[in-house]
Amino acid sequence: MGTGENLEGLRKILDFTRLASILILSIHGYLIAYDFFSGIGWTHEWIDTLLEQVVRTGLFDNKLKTLLFSLGLLLISLIGAKGKKSVNVKLGWIILPGVIGLLCYFFAEWICVRLLRLGMVVPGYLLVLFLGWIFILVAGGRLSRYLWRGWEKGVFNHLNETFPQEERLLENEFSINLPTRYRLGSKLKSGWLNIINPFRAILVTGTPGSGKSYFVIRHIITQHIAKGFSMFIYDFKYDDLSRIAYNSLLGNGAKFKVKPEFFTINFDDLDRSHRCNPLEPATMFDITDASESSRTIMLGLNREWIRKQGDFFVESPINFVTAVIWFLKKYRHGKYCSLPHVIEMMQVDYDKLFSVLRLEAEIEVLINPFVSAYLHGAAEQLEGQIASAKITMARLSSPQLYFVLSHSEFTLDLNNPKEPKVICMGNNPQKQQVYGAVLSLYISRITKLVNRKNQLKSSLVFDEFPTIYFNGIDSLIATARSNKVSTTLGVQDYSQLKKDYGREQAEVIMNTVGNIVSGQVLGDTAKQLSDRIGKIMQNRRSMTINAGDTSFSHSKQLDMAVPPATIAQLSSGQFVGMVADDPQQKIALKAFHCEIINDHAKIASEEKSFREIPKVRNLDREEIIENYTWFSYPIDA
Repeated sequence: MGTGENLEGLRKILDFTRLASILILSIHGYLIAYDFFSGIGWTHEWIDTLLEQVVRTGLFDNKLKTLLFSLGLLLISLIGAKGKKSVNVKLGWIILPGVIGLLCYFFAEWICVRLLRLGMVVPGYLLVLFLGWIFILVAGGRLSRYLWRGWEKGVFNHLNETFPQEERLLENEFSINLPTRYRLGSKLKSGWLNIINPFRAILVTGTPGSGKSYFVIRHIITQHIAKGFSMFIYDFKYDDLSRIAYNSLLGNGAKFKVKPEFFTINFDDLDRSHRCNPLEPATMFDITDASESSRTIMLGLNREWIRKQGDFFVESPINFVTAVIWFLKKYRHGKYCSLPHVIEMMQVDYDKLFSVLRLEAEIEVLINPFVSAYLHGAAEQLEGQIASAKITMARLSSPQLYFVLSHSEFTLDLNNPKEPKVICMGNNPQKQQVYGAVLSLYISRITKLVNRKNQLKSSLVFDEFPTIYFNGIDSLIATARSNKVSTTLGVQDYSQLKKDYGREQAEVIMNTVGNIVSGQVLGDTAKQLSDRIGKIMQNRRSMTINAGDTSFSHSKQLDMAVPPATIAQLSSGQFVGMVADDPQQKIALKAFHCEIINDHAKIASEEKSFREIPKVRNLDREEIIENYTWFSYPIDA
């Protein structure tokens, strides 16, 4: 159909149709102005005879019928017109002559009767009528050249990047359900973000201000407490999350078989902090527990050692601290097994220290290299091995830390069915390196105790996770699911994880987490998320303008559902990601790109009615100093 002969034939048909239109209009004018043409001698007998036969068709009985028929033929000819598309043709250039032409065409008689004297009405009518026809022809010709810009809407391709999302509310006894609003094409729809299997871990990412805590983490805390979870919260900016947890527990205490107790660890406000010894001897069952505690505290204080594990001058201090911890665990049934005692014992002279440590057979293999170096006079090597540990641990020597760490007012088995707990541990951004190392030790001990069978369901929430060192987080994510332990990690960016945990560990964390909820992120994090969400079928249109013609092409192709650039431009409250489902509750639409809906007025009202975390005790400075100086006495004192 696109051959040259057919196109030429089509042009001839259109030209004939246009000619018929103007011929009918000319006959109408001749009949209307017959007296005028007769007066000036523009009539002929054979023309009149011919027109008598045409008039009998009835086409010219009614003026409006004649005008509409002529206009119809003109429009048919214009529909088939194929002008060269031009970006310079404006819509106003089409509308203005079109409107003027229609007014002149249909109201020519009315215009002339009111504007011209009697003798000029007929020629004026013919002039205005044909002028209107010409204006309509001009408008139609420009319309065929007009380039419609509707396909250019959404220069960022947002409408093409929308996809169906879960609109059902899927609940179970463990789920977290967040109302959402998302776009599908040009429509705005309501949906639900259903994290029905939180035991496969939840990673919440986003730059500062993206809404991680306000839109996601706070709801994980409140909904899990409402569903009877015991809970641990690492509250980086204490007491933002702790107040939410405390007041949520007050309102939902009746939903527990045994109401959990609320405990806090806060080194800055000792009046509101409970005391807990992370090296409680009853929770350390063999020397590997001491080794893990030692590694956690040393790597937490020296983050650059994380990437150097296995080096001589990294492993030596860790082994030394392990030996001291296990000795205190065994000595007098662990009476002095606490972190302050470990720090003070490490300061003892080598003669006394090694003589005492060698009394414990289990740590002989750990201290043998140190004793050998000491006996053979290798003082420089010995100092290099031990000084790193002493200097590092000395940073923890402070009255506040000693007070909290030296005694236990509660145990760390938070999901014990007989004694469930909600434990909140606060950090201070200005002292995060020292406090973070101690809190890492608490967390290491907690995860050992909660990841056991036949315990209550529990939720571990880590806000700003990279600010602590958690050795074995990948193992916890991989194995805790069967023990009903939900892990939530708040991270600003993948690069932050790589910086603090090393590339390998960061990749393991990213790739083992089942649920990802991400706000605005950049770089590698955005690329990973985009790849994880995958591709969808999208429409593609292109325009080509050349010297002879303008052509359009339409196609479909797979492209990123949420490109990295879109993730980098998310507003606060907008999130993308994937959720994991459960064999009993399948989710076909796992990916999401939505805005989480918070009831801001309700949240503000709740926060106004929040009760403050109560004081545990009333302390004065003398009691804290007295506790601190007690550790400088010999152990047997």
